[in-house]
Amino acid sequence: MARRLFAEWLGTLFLLAVVVGSGIMADRLSGGNAAIALLGNTIPTGAILAVLILIFGPISGAHFNPAVTLAFAIRREISLRDSMLYVGVQIAGGVAGVIIAHAMFDNPLIDPSTTARTGTGQWIGEFVATFGLVATILGCIKARPDAVPYAVGLFITAGYWFTSSTSFANPAVTIARGLTNTFAGIDPAHIAAFVAVQLIGAVAATFVFKWLQAEG
Repeated sequence: MARRLFAEWLGTLFLLAVVVGSGIMADRLSGGNAAIALLGNTIPTGAILAVLILIFGPISGAHFNPAVTLAFAIRREISLRDSMLYVGVQIAGGVAGVIIAHAMFDNPLIDPSTTARTGTGQWIGEFVATFGLVATILGCIKARPDAVPYAVGLFITAGYWFTSSTSFANPAVTIARGLTNTFAGIDPAHIAAFVAVQLIGAVAATFVFKWLQAEG
């Protein structure tokens, strides 16, 4: 269990370091072009997800995401106790990843965001993003488990562009991104609504795929 928890912590740390670090770099290099900045944030995020799942999947399952852990808890593939421990280290790892990204770019280590991300459209976007992410994982585990790392990376890459919220799809990521007043940030006042719709999306996808993948 110690190795599994450390893997979840370290994987989520790297995920946030890449999300926030690439956002800072993209913003600095894009010359004010938001589309180029988003592209510069998207590609590293999708790429690192595939890498991290390949590295840590055999150790912890590579959740890095309380919504994914919730889905596996509903499926009784992880116990309630273990799922709570996973969520705790995922959040801690996300915060550590933000701090490391800030340190690399000489930003204040904790710098709460002022970026507004709220409203019905963005909440729908987060529901769609999280539903789609969990659907990708559950669908691939059933049919092509070896494809999960690439499918997840590709789905999030697409999600950055087709969802109104730019596809956070992860409560730990959302909480951590509240601590960065950079391209990737979210105002802490808007975190709770994002997390709520993410969890609803995860639950919905879990039950839909339980029905779709039922035998007979």
